[in-house]
Amino acid sequence: MINDILQLLLDVFVQGFAGILLARFLLQTLRAPLRNPLGEMVMSLSNFIVLPTRRYVPSVRQLDTASLLLAILVMALYVALSLALQGMVNYSLLGLLALSCVKLLLLTVYFLIGVLIAQAVLSWTNPHTPLAPILHSITQRFLTPIQRIVPLVGNLDLSPLILFVICQMVLRAPLALLENFALRLL
Repeated sequence: MINDILQLLLDVFVQGFAGILLARFLLQTLRAPLRNPLGEMVMSLSNFIVLPTRRYVPSVRQLDTASLLLAILVMALYVALSLALQGMVNYSLLGLLALSCVKLLLLTVYFLIGVLIAQAVLSWTNPHTPLAPILHSITQRFLTPIQRIVPLVGNLDLSPLILFVICQMVLRAPLALLENFALRLL
């Protein structure tokens, strides 16, 4: 019972913070506008650790490598603590880093799914919300190629639904295989 509570705390705080660092990296990579409540929240929650890290970790090709490196390290801490709660204390560092990277890829796909759902709900309820530009800038890069192939069906854009199905397929096939491979490296 105590292990379940500790795992919940790890999921919420440690994995959640890794998700915030990953969101910072993704938002900057996708050139999403950060002058909105979501962008400002992500920046203010992560500035305390990202800004000092940038002194030692330079950007590579205009990518915020400091945020990505910190996301990997925090996720590695999460995986190590989760394994310790399960009684596994002997594991390889390569397996730990591989599983951390796979978990970040899973979070990235879940992030895209969450943005798709939020954009769909907000388009029906409040399409002029301050979050609309950031949601649009995140999803548009993924939706545009689908919209070129799939025409509108009676003024209904099916591209978000198709992208949602593609994300589900990615979660179930390649990422599940990668996760199993990383678990074997432990």
